[in-house]
Amino acid sequence: MAKSETSSARLILELMPVNGPKSLMRRALEAAIRKAFTRAYQTIRVDPEKYMTHLRAAYGLPAVTYDGVLGVELHMLDHIAEEAIRGSMKIAAAEGAGMGMGGLFTVIPDLGFLAAITMRMIQKLSLIYGFPYTTEEEQSELWVAAASAAGVDITRDLVEKQVISKFVPRVISAIATQASKEIVEKWAGRLIPVVSGLIGAGLNYYFVRVWGERALGHFRERHLALRHQQERAAAVPLPASSAS
Repeated sequence: MAKSETSSARLILELMPVNGPKSLMRRALEAAIRKAFTRAYQTIRVDPEKYMTHLRAAYGLPAVTYDGVLGVELHMLDHIAEEAIRGSMKIAAAEGAGMGMGGLFTVIPDLGFLAAITMRMIQKLSLIYGFPYTTEEEQSELWVAAASAAGVDITRDLVEKQVISKFVPRVISAIATQASKEIVEKWAGRLIPVVSGLIGAGLNYYFVRVWGERALGHFRERHLALRHQQERAAAVPLPASSAS
């Protein structure tokens, strides 16, 4: 790496403070991420019925409905979820390699693709663990998972008090704030023209992996809680009928 390139990367890092006042770059990234996830929210949707057909054909999932997923062996769901994450990671890496060649000039378009890939992955994980998103309440839960994937804690109180039209923009803003911080910390390497493509691929791969693992943990925990709840309900003996 040339000395001038190293100095440039260091200078950008100095101009983009993480813990201090937001730099112009970070504010621009935050706005871009907010726009990208808002567009993904409006346009990206994995069809639950078609995905169930895919799961049955590709993995032999022994369930016909998403309620039936609660009876599937957990290790099978974990395997399918991990496959979904790996597939998304590969797509993100390939896209990042192409976009990364443009250095900082293609960061904004790259974020749009990354948001779409991430949202599709989160939706697939939701379905794999038995949570379709056909109602507003279920859609809110999907965005709680997206926030969890981004490392943002959304309180249950906020979910219950907000209608989805107001709730989702607030969650997207929180995601954008956290994600822009991570990008500022890690994406300065895209300034280096010679290796920016490799860096773009690696960073996209890393982000999707981390977000996927967090989302998987979120849905898996919900799945286990619901499964245990049903098991406890089934174990409660029915009241004896009164003698006639």
